[in-house]
Amino acid sequence: MTWRVRTMENKFEQPDDMAAPKLSICIATYNRAEFIGETLGSILSQMGPGVELVVVDGASPDYTPKVMAEYTLRYPALRYYRETENSGIDGDYDKAIGYATGEYCWLMTDDDLLRPGAVRRVLDKLDGVYDLVVVNAEIRNVDFSRVLDEKLIKLEFDKEYRAGDEESLFLEATQGLSFIGCVVIRRDVWLARDRRSYFGSLFVHVGVIFQHLPITHAALIAEPLITIRYGNAMWTPRGLEIWIVKWPELVWSFVDFSDKAKSAVCPRGGWHLFKRLVFYRATGAYSTKEYNEILCAKISGLTRIASKFVAVVPVVLAGFFACIYSVILGGRGSRMVMYSLNSGQHKNAITRWAARSVGAC
Repeated sequence: MTWRVRTMENKFEQPDDMAAPKLSICIATYNRAEFIGETLGSILSQMGPGVELVVVDGASPDYTPKVMAEYTLRYPALRYYRETENSGIDGDYDKAIGYATGEYCWLMTDDDLLRPGAVRRVLDKLDGVYDLVVVNAEIRNVDFSRVLDEKLIKLEFDKEYRAGDEESLFLEATQGLSFIGCVVIRRDVWLARDRRSYFGSLFVHVGVIFQHLPITHAALIAEPLITIRYGNAMWTPRGLEIWIVKWPELVWSFVDFSDKAKSAVCPRGGWHLFKRLVFYRATGAYSTKEYNEILCAKISGLTRIASKFVAVVPVVLAGFFACIYSVILGGRGSRMVMYSLNSGQHKNAITRWAARSVGAC
């Protein structure tokens, strides 16, 4: 069976006599011609009956269409949709699920890799009972040569969540769900829930899952099925705005969870904010400009004073404190912090020493 091509719209149409697949792997991409081929290769090598791959290109100005044309000719289960304008990451993933035909949709990224056997592992979990399956991931550096975090979600065994377990799911999975590739969701559930309210948040999938009323009947696969290419995100230049403002605002907007649970997932203000700002200052991503444009109107009191102070601390000094803190106290994320510092424009002998000390280089 082949796919018919809509040449005027550069879209693929599924024949009427083809049975709907069990799983649609959905990718929203923009300007990833350099990386998406490797991602597609890791997926297509695992595909078989009952699986389709849907790629929505948000009007990439690079050579993404050329790369995709080569793959669509070779793989009939790959459906490529090139949009005439970019709708943002939230809108493009929503479009991808709209174009999909599978019972479940796996929201995969455009520069990371599926580990061998990942598709089979997910298919074995899709029994029609779960509305959501959360998969785990490992984090590596940009060229995949070094592991920075063995598990994004720190659970050793698979787990099921039923009605009444919503807060447990929120506590155990939300940090991992900040990475969209962890989401496998029933397509009809996604389409029945509010998505537009979360367009622009950059985490529409988290809004869909935890909005009132949160999704129940979920499962979590503890084994990492994805390898994340850390430090290559399109939104890296906006990291401070995203992780200091957008992500906390989203997490704290969910009305069905206790403040204690939300604080455990994403603490607000105080020492937590101070540490994050020191890191962003050390990378050169935080200054009085970001303080005035992003933070000033949202904070007050001692938090405002501390945030303004960090904005004027010399970058080298902020880097020194970030390195010492990471080496002495360690903890989750130290490798990624030091990898980022030692890969940036302000790297020096101290960042190299600290990165080696925590195993980030």
